[in-house]
Parts: sequence; C-alpha cells; structure tokens
Amino acid sequence: MKQIGESELIINKDGSIFHLHLTPDQIAENIILVGDPGRVALISAHFDKIEHKVQNREFITHTGYYKGKRFSALATGIGTDNIDIVLNELDALVNIDLKTRTPKSTHKSLNLVRIGTSGGLQEDMPVDSFLMSETAIGFDGLLNFYQRRDEVCRADIEAEFTKHMNWNPRIAAPYFVDASEEMLNKLGTDIRRGLTISAPGFYGPQGRQLRLEIQDPDINDKIRSFRFNNKCITNYEMESSALFGLSALLGHKAATVCVIIANRYAKQYSKDYHPAVKNLIEIVLDRLAM
Repeated sequence: MKQIGESELIINKDGSIFHLHLTPDQIAENIILVGDPGRVALISAHFDKIEHKVQNREFITHTGYYKGKRFSALATGIGTDNIDIVLNELDALVNIDLKTRTPKSTHKSLNLVRIGTSGGLQEDMPVDSFLMSETAIGFDGLLNFYQRRDEVCRADIEAEFTKHMNWNPRIAAPYFVDASEEMLNKLGTDIRRGLTISAPGFYGPQGRQLRLEIQDPDINDKIRSFRFNNKCITNYEMESSALFGLSALLGHKAATVCVIIANRYAKQYSKDYHPAVKNLIEIVLDRLAM
C-alpha cells in the first residue's frame, strides 16, 4: 500500500495524531461529540471509570466506561472545519497504521453521536425540547472538496431545495446527507426527527442581522416554507453536515441530537437550557450502553 507522506498525516513526537493528541488506544468505538469543551466533563462525570484525559487547544477527550461499555467524550469546537479535523484524525487512529503510514487491511467503524444545541425554525418546536437530525443540509461547502461526494448525498432534495431558494451561485452549493439509520434507531423513536441545516457561521449564514445586512433577508422564511415528501427543515446548527458526510464516506455511523435552545420563528430563547442538556446526555449514554 502507498505510504502517506509526513506532511499529509502529521504525527507528534509522542506518537499521537497532530490536532487531537490521541493515540489509537485512547479512543473508544463509541464516541460522543460536543462542540463546547465544557460539556466533556459533564459526560465523563457519568463514567464509572475514566482511563484517559487528553487536551490540545479546544480538542478535549475523556475516555472511560459507562455501564460496562467503553466511551469517549470528545470536544470538537465550533464548525464544520473542526469536524473535518476530528473525523479525519479519528479515522486515521483506527484505520491507518501510524507507524508505517499505510491504511490497514481491515476497516474499523466508529459510532459517533453529536450532542449539541440548536435553533428551531418551525413554530411547533418548543425551547428545551429535543431534535434528532435524520438529514443534515450543508451550507458550509466542505463535502464538495471530496471525491465520491455524490455517492452519499441526496441529489433529489438538493435539486428541489436550490430551485426553491433561488440559490445564490456565489454561496457554496448546499448538500444533503443522511444520518446513520442504525444510530437513529439506537437513540429511539420517541425523539422528534427533522432536517437540520449546518451553517458556516452564527450570524449572517443563519439569517441574523446586527450591523451588517445579509444578502437575502428572506432566507429563513424561504427555508421554513420548503417541503420535500411532507418533511420540513426544522433547525440550524453548525456541525452535522460534515459529520454525516465524512462519516458516510469513511465508513462510520453518525447521528446528531440537539436541545432546541431558541425558536427563531417565535423569537423565544430558553431561560436555562443546561438542565435539558444534562438530561439529554443521560438519555444518550443510557441508550448507547444498551
């Protein structure tokens, strides 16, 4: 097999991978991803035993056991650009021999669940409720840099959406990619499912205007009115499109479940979403441990 160059796969002097500072033995097959580094400790506080704690920049990882099953809790930081780092490095840890810099002959699949916070786009989405993303919509353009992108994306919805939105060609082409049905089923049928936009920013890309005007002030109204097979777009967040897309291309299983902390349509914001986040963490751990 072709050896991967030192400039392409960077290994630290201690044998850990460049950004995450992890070695293969320090991650579990079941990984919970969070954007906020402070949430890693909220998750690992439930562990019966913690084996490893590793931190570099915003990337924090705690690995241990919960109800007999090994988990890693990993902070990705905000944005699909960070997900590009995290997914490629996690995959390298399990599917590339870091000493020889060659892909392994047998593939290992990771189970990845993102727990996050999100803004609802439909009026029937109360704050502090949960939303599971069955499809992510990438406004970020990240997956368009990779070959085989079309193999994992939903061309049928993309065509309808870009037509409905009268999509501005100066903005990255949106892509639609599904979560792992296996992971969705593990997380349960009692959590509402929806279509989730991953935006490349918090303000303009999500239709917010402070001192800068945005190119399309009607963007959220157009998004809210979009329907495909009687399904609507439910919420905004900033990571799931890259998570789902890269996981599908690399052979991993990914899902996202978020607490709705704001309703953009009703102009409502949670008075205190932290109890809901803690409750969601417990639900996800329990269901993945089954």
